[in-house]
Amino acid sequence: MAEPLHDPQLDDFRSSIDNIDAALVHLLAERFKITKAVGRYKLEAGLPAADPAREDVQIARLRRLAEDSGLDPVFTEKFLRFVVAEVIHHHQRIAEGERL
Repeated sequence: MAEPLHDPQLDDFRSSIDNIDAALVHLLAERFKITKAVGRYKLEAGLPAADPAREDVQIARLRRLAEDSGLDPVFTEKFLRFVVAEVIHHHQRIAEGERL
């Protein structure tokens, strides 16, 4: 088996990607800490787990941000919908008495 060629430029790109991926994971972890607190608050306040009107506003806002940033707004919406679905799932689990 041949050893891969060492390519400094490719290594630099990959290092940058690795750093960005780590930042994304940390940001998502922070986001979910906050949304879990929201889920507990909603339970205490008797509010529903989902807020479709807020979700629609957020999706439109993030689509605009994506367009302004040169990112595919369709991808951005799919990603946000995936994250929101997980948040709602957490809120439902909290409402059912699970400690998250």
